[in-house]
Amino acid sequence: MGKTAFVFPGQGSQRVGMGLHLLEQRPDLIDTYYRTADEILGLPLSRLCWEGPQEALRDTAVTQPAVFLTGIATLDVLRGRGIEPALVAGHSLGEYTALVAAAVLDWRDALRLVRRRGELMAAVNAQVPGRMAAVIGLDLATVEDLCTKAATATGQVVEVANDNEPGQVVVSGQDSAVQRLCGDAQDAGAVRAVVLDVGAPFHCSLMADIEEEFAAELDKVELRAPRVPVVSGVTADLVDSAQGIRDRLRRQLAGRVRWTGTVRALTVAGADRFVEVGPGNVLSGLCRRIEPDVPVHTTNDARRLDRTIAQAGREAARPGAAA
Repeated sequence: MGKTAFVFPGQGSQRVGMGLHLLEQRPDLIDTYYRTADEILGLPLSRLCWEGPQEALRDTAVTQPAVFLTGIATLDVLRGRGIEPALVAGHSLGEYTALVAAAVLDWRDALRLVRRRGELMAAVNAQVPGRMAAVIGLDLATVEDLCTKAATATGQVVEVANDNEPGQVVVSGQDSAVQRLCGDAQDAGAVRAVVLDVGAPFHCSLMADIEEEFAAELDKVELRAPRVPVVSGVTADLVDSAQGIRDRLRRQLAGRVRWTGTVRALTVAGADRFVEVGPGNVLSGLCRRIEPDVPVHTTNDARRLDRTIAQAGREAARPGAAA
């Protein structure tokens, strides 16, 4: 039997105006989520999502709760139309939205966590400035080898942060080492090696110093066993216990995002369609290239949302299909 997998995007999918199309269908979301989020955080998060400016959305401490909030509101719209996931996963930050979908976390607790997560990550960058870069056209093993050489040459940190798809690897670290890596990658035959517009060097050992502080925040929050199977992006495997999830959320800060393995684990678990739930369409492109035979649906504007609801509904209604 086929299964729908909801995949939730992370940082990099933000844009000014995200979520406005949801309110055209469901104005009640303003009170249910947006105003509540503003009150919880003491931050005009709703206005920043809808009106920007873009520079404010680039602030990691704002980006993370903004992308999360848009994902939660999108999830509510889908569920209100009868579209439910049989499996869930999230890319980095998106894992928190996935855990809300699986009833592991209350959305308000998750919102507070992602805000604090963003603040801690931004603080690391203020102390040890770093950056991330995407390498296109080289395999994972080659990029890992180039990271070792660039780190040795510069005496700085540069590590694989995201295994996004075969042929797309993101690295993270200190400025000089990342720049050296980009040049070496071009020399090694990369199609492109470009520095990304992100607010900190995520998912590398530079983040290790905040693990204990963030773990203390996690310990304040109740986590429950998932009601929907969850594939962790840290280990690319199914996690069925609250303690297992807590451990992976702690490790996620400095750990690699294993998105290629995550998508493949979803298909092994029976997923035969993906729905990207939230802003942007980054994960849709990655999923198509990792598993080209599996249909992918997006929700990032009114037209695509309506089409996804119609298509996912038809596919779920096929004989022998499961949500």
